[in-house]
Amino acid sequence: MSTEELVLKYISACEQVLKELQTTESPECIDSTKVKEIIEYAHAYVKDAKYYRQEGKFDVSLTSVAYCEGLLDALRLLGTVKFEWPKATSPRAKKRK
Repeated sequence: MSTEELVLKYISACEQVLKELQTTESPECIDSTKVKEIIEYAHAYVKDAKYYRQEGKFDVSLTSVAYCEGLLDALRLLGTVKFEWPKATSPRAKKRK
């Protein structure tokens, strides 16, 4: 798989998660305002990934979308959002099999 194809796969997965995620009741030690701020960062990283993809800078695009994925996974692990990665586009789909 080319870097460009990998970038498209990651961007698609992150965009779908950002549309479908649901925030949860944050634990007392986690400020819900900060959770929303982190979600905005995730949106910004996807936007950056799309921009750099259009510019042909696939390595930078991949890095940007990987940051987005990391933030989303961290929020899910903290229990502050709920989502599932799309099965067809999940970067981890092959690892699960």
